[in-house]
Amino acid sequence: MALAGLFATAARAEGLGPAEWEQRFDASGTARIDRTTVPLLSEQTVTATEAALQQYMALEARGGWQTVPGNETLAIGTRGPIVAQLRQRLQAEGDLVTNIGAPQIYDSYVEGAVRRFQARHGLIVTGAVTPPTYQALNVPCAMRRQELETNIVRLRSVAANPGPRYIMVNIPGAQVEAVENGVVQLRHTAVVGRPDRPSPLLKVKALAINFNPFWTVPASIVRKDLIPRMQDHPDYLAKNHIRIYDPHGNELQADQINWQSDDATHYMFRADPGAVNPLGVVRINIANKDGVYMHDTPEKNLFGEDERFDSSGCVRVQNVRELVDWLLQVNGGWDRSRIDQVIRSGERLDVPLVHPVPVYWVYITAWANPDGVVQFRPDIYDKDGLGQIAALDGAPDAPPQQMVGPDQAQGYGANRSYGAPQSYRGDGSSRSPAYLDNTAVGMPRRLR
Repeated sequence: MALAGLFATAARAEGLGPAEWEQRFDASGTARIDRTTVPLLSEQTVTATEAALQQYMALEARGGWQTVPGNETLAIGTRGPIVAQLRQRLQAEGDLVTNIGAPQIYDSYVEGAVRRFQARHGLIVTGAVTPPTYQALNVPCAMRRQELETNIVRLRSVAANPGPRYIMVNIPGAQVEAVENGVVQLRHTAVVGRPDRPSPLLKVKALAINFNPFWTVPASIVRKDLIPRMQDHPDYLAKNHIRIYDPHGNELQADQINWQSDDATHYMFRADPGAVNPLGVVRINIANKDGVYMHDTPEKNLFGEDERFDSSGCVRVQNVRELVDWLLQVNGGWDRSRIDQVIRSGERLDVPLVHPVPVYWVYITAWANPDGVVQFRPDIYDKDGLGQIAALDGAPDAPPQQMVGPDQAQGYGANRSYGAPQSYRGDGSSRSPAYLDNTAVGMPRRLR
């Protein structure tokens, strides 16, 4: 069965015949991909990915697909030979039905196919071809086949028994799943570590929810980000409500620090809870040696970008209150209204989870859903070993692709060090347990 047949099979599973599927495809202006409730970490996903691999091997044997040259934006109303090339490319993987619409006109059929393609590649679904979509279109078939082979091995290693209730973060997909009894209960868009500060692979547990948290700046971020920022913007600490404490818990003023040296690395910097705190209004603490966790963010605009690789290792979660609500269900006495009330109050409150929840941070760049829809995500940390430069072979006119070399990322599951932990707290109290301690989250993006 061709890839187009796989998508048609998925449509028939919804009770649609071929003609009805084509009509629905056009009438909506989009090619809808149902959000499956099957978890990424499941035997069903492994089986579907193995089937997809066979399809891509056959497609590769037939010559794969041609690239779509150029870099001009293509949208409804565009006409010309490039649209015909785009149609052929979309037909190759089954995103566009063959022999439908005028060959050189970008109509609603093409827009719907582009939307399907963008959804399968984790791009913002616009229905227009812009540089990120060109880049994904011009990855060779052979590379897609290799990605599926690589990720089948990864899926088999983590999908066997993740447990009845857990959280999964797929780093390349910048997406979070909350799973219970083999069914995805929630999905969240995320922001993960940028290539030079990657999010580590983890198998840990969520232990506590921290409402209106402080943020203690890790030593590495003081050195890499805070000192240069203060050199350029002396009022940065005051504007962002970040306080300075010496090793005895005494608060200092910014003008007591020599910002032209490494003097600042000898002090603790702590951001007060509030609207500009980099952690937002809540964080999910997970026990790990890397000093990372999951949290809210004041920069909600990041969730609307194609490339959500912007943190210093932690995972920022869109609509994080829903995930917190799901985690606290087993505690009793917590619901969304109480969560919102605590956040509005500004109260610093730590709530240990009655039953710690397993958390998996994984690295899956290619997989297939049980309905036959094949998904790809960028190999942002260059862990697939394929080399992103291969994506441009034979496509000299394609938009340039950002490269991620091995010197920019640690190895698979590598440990990240973000400076020595603080041995004191600025409020003079005793040190928190390790799982409530500091993190490796970057300075606010607007000032980086």
